[in-house]
Amino acid sequence: MPHPANDTTLEDISHISGNASDDIKRILSNPGRFYRRLQLLENTPPMFGDSIQTHMVVTEISINNKAEEPKKVEGRVVLELDVAEDMLNGGGNIHGGCSAFLIDVCSTLALTALSLATTGEITPSVSQSLNVVYHSPATLGDRIKLVNTTLTLGARAHSVRTEIWNLTHHRLVASGTHIKMAPSKPKSNL
Repeated sequence: MPHPANDTTLEDISHISGNASDDIKRILSNPGRFYRRLQLLENTPPMFGDSIQTHMVVTEISINNKAEEPKKVEGRVVLELDVAEDMLNGGGNIHGGCSAFLIDVCSTLALTALSLATTGEITPSVSQSLNVVYHSPATLGDRIKLVNTTLTLGARAHSVRTEIWNLTHHRLVASGTHIKMAPSKPKSNL
């Protein structure tokens, strides 16, 4: 019998819109559980950002034809969460490092959705670069929305664009481009 943390059939996906399959929605519906599952360890110590991931709510997962090139598809994953105290800088606004963390984690979900839809597999990748532009602050209690849209899913390089919107004040908080790549194979010790 599978461990409950690894059993995606328990995930409620009724609140997730979009045209992705129910299987993909179940796999990605709980970001904290998804990233824990990738570690393949049941009792690991807390990871960086665990408390933030538990507040993320996935609201949409879609696989769409690209508007610019209809023969290509893109993954889109939208999440929402409220800005909490552990996300703030000394000035009481969402910390720039937290915005970068959110872009990193959430953009990866869009890449995973596209990979699952096109290949049926999760393609492992690591960050190569993360470019963030900060537009306006978000403060404690503000509701933010992260819109993640894949740009490319190549054999070695993958890229995603993310926008963080402040739903409370109707403005763009940050935008970013995340480029990931297939990890290098470990060198042999022989």
